[in-house]
Amino acid sequence: METNHPTPRPPYIPQIRLYQDWLRDERGLQFDSYDALWRWSITELDAFWQTMWDYFEIESPTPHTAALAVNTMPGAQWFPGAQVNYARQALRHVDAAHAAGLPAIISRNEKGQHREMPWPELRRQVAALALHLQAQGVKPGDRVAAYLPNVPEAMVALLATVAIGGVWSICAPDMGTAAVLDRFQQIEPTVLIGVDGVTYGGRDHDRTGVLQELRAALPTVKHAVLLCNLDATNSIAEWTYWTSATARNDAETAAFEPMWLPFDHPLWIVYSSGTTGLPKPIVHGHGGTLLVALQLKVLHNDIGCSYAANSFGERYHWYSSTGWVMWNAQLSGLLSGTTCVIYDGNPGGSKEHPDWGVLWRFAAETGVTFFGAGAAFFANCMKSGLQLADCGDLTRIRALGTTGSPLSPEVQQWGTAQLAGLGTPDIWWNNISGGTDFCGAFIGGNREMPQVPGEMQCRMLGAAVESWNAEGLPVTDEVGELVCAQPIPSMPLYLWGDVSTAGPPQGAKASSGGSDPHAVGKRGGDPFGSRYLSSYFDMYPAGHGRQPGGGNGPANMGAVWRHGDWLKVGANGGCVIYGRSDATINRHGLRMGTSEIYSAVESLPEVLDSLVVDLEYLGRESYMPLFVVLRPGVALDDAVRGRINAAVRTALSPRFVPDDIFAVAEVPRTLTGKKQELPIKKLLLGQPIDKVVNRDAMANPGCLDWYVAFAAERAAAAQG
Repeated sequence: METNHPTPRPPYIPQIRLYQDWLRDERGLQFDSYDALWRWSITELDAFWQTMWDYFEIESPTPHTAALAVNTMPGAQWFPGAQVNYARQALRHVDAAHAAGLPAIISRNEKGQHREMPWPELRRQVAALALHLQAQGVKPGDRVAAYLPNVPEAMVALLATVAIGGVWSICAPDMGTAAVLDRFQQIEPTVLIGVDGVTYGGRDHDRTGVLQELRAALPTVKHAVLLCNLDATNSIAEWTYWTSATARNDAETAAFEPMWLPFDHPLWIVYSSGTTGLPKPIVHGHGGTLLVALQLKVLHNDIGCSYAANSFGERYHWYSSTGWVMWNAQLSGLLSGTTCVIYDGNPGGSKEHPDWGVLWRFAAETGVTFFGAGAAFFANCMKSGLQLADCGDLTRIRALGTTGSPLSPEVQQWGTAQLAGLGTPDIWWNNISGGTDFCGAFIGGNREMPQVPGEMQCRMLGAAVESWNAEGLPVTDEVGELVCAQPIPSMPLYLWGDVSTAGPPQGAKASSGGSDPHAVGKRGGDPFGSRYLSSYFDMYPAGHGRQPGGGNGPANMGAVWRHGDWLKVGANGGCVIYGRSDATINRHGLRMGTSEIYSAVESLPEVLDSLVVDLEYLGRESYMPLFVVLRPGVALDDAVRGRINAAVRTALSPRFVPDDIFAVAEVPRTLTGKKQELPIKKLLLGQPIDKVVNRDAMANPGCLDWYVAFAAERAAAAQG
């Protein structure tokens, strides 16, 4: 199906160049290299973040006294006195974008149902639902929980919730009841918005039973809204239909405006992958999230405003489910007046009819200019033998974005060659690495810098990211711990329900003037919860490395943020992530990130997926098994083993050839797609499975039985 899209864009000046021109003209600041600009941004923190406020023309009815008033971690005080609203920033573009003839959201699902939502309709639906929620008693600080797929209604619901000061939280409908309750029961929502079902992989999946279970297990829910997404008419007693909740179109709707809220008013709650214990409910604030989203998406992802002359017709697509923080990143396109292009369904077709061209054809038909997805998506496209020439006119794509896991050089070269064959020889890969934890990126792209396949181009402006060795010193061209030595506005306000180490929970005042007994450890001096501190701030001494520009600061500045990734920063500023630092391979004194082994092994056509762990622990001799998922019809015989070992030996070193190779049906993954290396490592070291992994936080918990049996057999053999 074809859809009209704008004519080819004019010559495109990179967004980061426009910002540097603004710095020169408005601040008298010029830098002879990106490195110099970056170092200024992490040294003069107050000045840099003030430029973000001014450059993006953030509005507030009241002034702020400083950009960064107090530099502590955690607990930095950002823009005290300012008032903002995430929804207000998005809706400020309605009139200009609509006058230019550009839609707010373009969406499609597996059934080919195609919709375009105009900006005025987005504003009307947000206003209607916001007024409906207020009529049900929703007040600032109340939580609104959603169980929705990647459809326009999810974006509307978020904007409506936060417009009235509610705190948003969403789970994807591929999650079962227990996993959702592990999240929502912690935050005690007052409203539940759910979908009757979804279509995925060519099949309809009814979710009304899950909704009823959720409602029954969430006694704080006073009101529920049902979105009918399936063709069949499903109804649930005492639920209000979405169409009714958003039907209003009167003078009050037209006059509605999002309320002004304190800069650090809670915006949403997202969740860690939750490999052990309950998932961490991470609270982000309106102002910090808004600023960092604009900084990341515009300056580093080079995604422009759709109605601006320089980037006219920009159409931004990043494939995601609502269970991944990249859904939040996709939504952030609205903050700068950018048309968001979203797809709900399986990007690989169905089991019966695999098809990795689905998203590419969608992009061709809708005129996507920025095409983003997880690194695994691009790898699957390459392995399937997909030819982009068969997917339609993709010449409007000028940038490809990846995250979620390291992108191998081979996959990047494949994509570059494919698009070059279509007449786009200068395609730019924007490879980023960050996290749900702070809803942003530490490392990413720069449209003006050279590209090296397998590397990310630079550390982000304002992100004081370093690679630290075992002595806690920054190193170059060495693999070390990824730390962020200075605060970023979108770092968590707190973890919901966290318990302070300094006494009983202390409430964080909401904008309504009340207090929330669950909002423990607010910014600005109250003690932070022990779980928050242990998650990010307990590895290095307070003050170590905390002086802006380098060196140690006083202990009252707090500790650096330790992210849990292995990072190498090259002499040219390029960065490589080598996997999680707590699941690193250490063979004979040499450390290696698991991603490098995966890159070598999964480059073989026979191998679809893999998992490696190193069982060296507290002086034990290293034992490194490799688990591989093989292509159907391929057996793990001596020839295949030989090719796998040769690939590792050639790409890395004979030191990293696995001790054993085992064929498995699946690699265990979290709901966000991360390989569960550490839980399998702990299992094989003798810990019980229920102590090392939360099955409800897994995408494929059924595969664990094989690993449990394998661990038992190995333990029995060792005792024998």
